[in-house]
Amino acid sequence: MPKLMNLQECCAQKLVPAEQAIAEIRQGSRVFIGSGCGEPQHLIRAMVKNRNMQEILIYQMLSFTLADYVDDPDFLERFALKLFFISAPMRKAAFEGKIDYLPVYLSEIPELFDSNQIGLEAALIQVSPPDRFGYCSLGISVDVTKSGARNADLVIAQINPRMPRTWGDSFIHVDEIDWLVHHEEQLVQAVPDIPDEVVARRIGFFVSELIEDGATLQIGFGRLPYVILGCLDCKKDLGIHTQMITDAFIPLFEKGVITNAKKNFLPEKAVATLCMGSDRLYDYLDNNPRFYIRSSDFVNDPSVAAQNDNFISISSALEVDLTGQVCADSVGPLFYSGIGDQANFIRGASMSKGGFSIIALPSTAKNGTVSRIVPNLSEGAGVATLRGDVHYVVTEYGIAQLRGKSIYQRVMELSQIAHPGFRQWLVEEAKKYHYIFLDQIAPPEEDLLFLERYKSWVTLKNGQRISVRPLLPADEFAYRNFFYSLREETIYYRFFRKIRTLPRPMAQKTWASVDYRKNMSLIGMVQKKGHKEIMAIGTYVEVEDNRAEVAFMVQEEYQGMGMGSYLLKELEVIARENGYTGFTAMVMPENKSMIHVFRKRYPDAVIRFQEGDILVIMDFPDNASGASSPEPLPGTESGPSCRVSGEGSSSNASSNRGSAG
Repeated sequence: MPKLMNLQECCAQKLVPAEQAIAEIRQGSRVFIGSGCGEPQHLIRAMVKNRNMQEILIYQMLSFTLADYVDDPDFLERFALKLFFISAPMRKAAFEGKIDYLPVYLSEIPELFDSNQIGLEAALIQVSPPDRFGYCSLGISVDVTKSGARNADLVIAQINPRMPRTWGDSFIHVDEIDWLVHHEEQLVQAVPDIPDEVVARRIGFFVSELIEDGATLQIGFGRLPYVILGCLDCKKDLGIHTQMITDAFIPLFEKGVITNAKKNFLPEKAVATLCMGSDRLYDYLDNNPRFYIRSSDFVNDPSVAAQNDNFISISSALEVDLTGQVCADSVGPLFYSGIGDQANFIRGASMSKGGFSIIALPSTAKNGTVSRIVPNLSEGAGVATLRGDVHYVVTEYGIAQLRGKSIYQRVMELSQIAHPGFRQWLVEEAKKYHYIFLDQIAPPEEDLLFLERYKSWVTLKNGQRISVRPLLPADEFAYRNFFYSLREETIYYRFFRKIRTLPRPMAQKTWASVDYRKNMSLIGMVQKKGHKEIMAIGTYVEVEDNRAEVAFMVQEEYQGMGMGSYLLKELEVIARENGYTGFTAMVMPENKSMIHVFRKRYPDAVIRFQEGDILVIMDFPDNASGASSPEPLPGTESGPSCRVSGEGSSSNASSNRGSAG
């Protein structure tokens, strides 16, 4: 701990009681108050108590203590509140019109002070005791507080020994402070309650699937971000460049998940503007060189955030419409929180090399009676993020990828992750707006979480990693593109006839008919220039009570790499779960590579000639060697799940015929 300055010796003339310092504020003044958990509670109470405080205009970013007074008519007669963000304790007052909300990006607030567009006669801040050189730390509230203090005519600082000293650009010298009030008290505590942890953990599970090791994250404050962070404990070398640090970050530091080692911008440092949490967090931050706390005009600037490669912005939302517009600060016309810097971080993620953004939200509100995925935003709702800026939207039902997608595709992606009870309604509403075709089939009205067990990875003979997952309704365009990428011979082997076109009704029927039990399709996805494309499809469809017919198509450049063998193995796992005891397949005699795949996995397969083709009858062995074990579903196991990559066999793979698409 640094050696501290003796205030009685060095600043005795500035060291006064709160009442004396507050008395220096003139009537009609514009007063800035420090933000969030760093607000000077003792000074606020003294100001409210002073009856000479009349016509005081208060500016604050996050307000907690003043929530105790907003229902008092006397307080409202003497003070007017202008808030840049509506905290949870202030929400009721906002709904009742007792405060004034300033919709401005947090990164722009310092410039409003610096340019005197918002003039300040006084600033009330809270700092740590000064070191022997006279420097106090703004600790957990640098954000807009540093600019507010810099531009105020009168600066009153509450010196609180409990305020941690944070590294970065958090310091203010005692010479810049007019009055010092020494008062020790507990800092404001802010740890969100988690009313529906199962839903939040399911969302966290899907978010974790999108985050690669070594990524740099921005994530907000609240119930959902708190749980999402807890679902990242299987990652490695994550970095942090964010608005706010909370208690949820601490376990990731302690487990070595957050190291900041892979950051190319301000490496080894977790960058933030403020901190909100418990005493455990404040103790962890105190004099900890891992953290670099700076003002919001630096941290939240998209051009600054974008200097982090692989920068991922994770934001919450209240509503997302079917075109991708995001509402985050209001419930209809009622202001609920604030625009913060969601748009800036999302734009920074778009500008970052390898970066992207995630909007995460529960699929419903009001105990499941209202969908948060909506045909259009509620009347009066504000658009916090434009539809062109959204990359991914995540609910407890899955991931919707919007970037580069048409309105038609967005409707299908978003309705697929909506609550099952609202999917049909969303599709019907989309038809009214002519977003989609009138004959469009809605996604299945069931929870498809069980399909997560069927996701895996396979490493091919050439060393390339391929992701494997079930075919989904939103894959219609990808399936179509895959079909047209195939050579005529490959299609002929699959369908036993020449098919040169795949009309939309035929494609829609293919994916819409998948029920994931009596028929199932797995697709292999290859990464190509920032997006994934289908490179293989394996399908089974019931032909008897205990047997299913299996079929495959693999792009020519990946044939012979083991893809067919891997899909066959994974389809067997799923078929066994659904009560099937074996497969059949119709194969053209010249398709010897496919016959080899079947015989390698099922040495006792029965081969019969049938009308010029070959019928292969395969029984599943009693010992299912090589089959994957289903993983626990997110939200049902005891802790956050980390997916384990599977390695495929090295057998040859090709295409064969089957009756399902």
